Order: sequence, then structure tokens, then C-alpha cells
Amino acid sequence: MIQTRHIFQIVLTVPNIVDLGQTPVGGRKIANVTGGTFEGDRIRGTVKAAPGGDWLLMRPDDVLTLDVRLILETDDNQLIYMSYRGLRHGPKDVMARLNKGEKVDPAEYYFRTTPVLETGSEKYSWLNKIICVATGRREAAGPIYDVYEVL
Repeated sequence: MIQTRHIFQIVLTVPNIVDLGQTPVGGRKIANVTGGTFEGDRIRGTVKAAPGGDWLLMRPDDVLTLDVRLILETDDNQLIYMSYRGLRHGPKDVMARLNKGEKVDPAEYYFRTTPVLETGSEKYSWLNKIICVATGRREAAGPIYDVYEVL
């Protein structure tokens, strides 16, 4: 059985998404992440406004793939690079409500990511040595993730 330990919850602000249309591999969109916050027992801070984004691809099987890159700044001024890939999908009616910006119970759809954290900070060097998983939910202003260390 896999055991985990909560690291932090991260709340991202995503005010606009550029729709590039249908490409040969699916519907491509790019979301600009303009900030946010993260907080947990061992670490907290803000998400830098730039550069940061989410390269989204809606596959032909209606699974949204995420490819995200962010810079986190801790409350004690240490920088962390966070990247993750993930999947979001669910029943068509649920996803339609979610895409309209409606509040949808996260239990109604699948939203999981695999964050990788990287830092030159000695204090947070433990982040360079762990595997993470995250559960997500989509709110009108942007996604919210609970990030866990796999023990």
C-alpha cells in the first residue's frame, strides 16, 4: 500500500487561456499562470507571475493532458521550480459544467498530476529527493492541487 504525506495545497490564478484550435494531435490551448499561493506544514509562499504556464492538449479520447511549469517563491525567499504532467477527464455532462466555470464536486471527475520539485536551496533540498502525486480540482479562477510526498 502506498503511503503519502501532504506537502502543500497550491492555488493557481489562470485568468486567460489561448485556444490554438485543432492541431494534428488534438485541441491545443495554452494557459497563462499569473500567480497564486501554496501552503503546508513545512513550506509556504507564492507562485511567481512569470514565466509560468500550462500547455493543454485535449486528446481525441476527451482526456485533457496538462504540461505545467511554475516558479514558487517560499516565504523565506527561496526559489523552487515546479513542473508537472497530469490528466483530467470525466463524464461529458460533468466536464461540460466544469468547462462553463460551474462549481463541480471533484469526486465527479478524475484530475491527477505528478509534480516534480527542484531547488538549489539547502533548506528545501529534501524536495529534490522525493516523488510527488497530486489531486486537483478546477475552480473558476484556476486549479487547486493538494500535493503529496510518496513515502
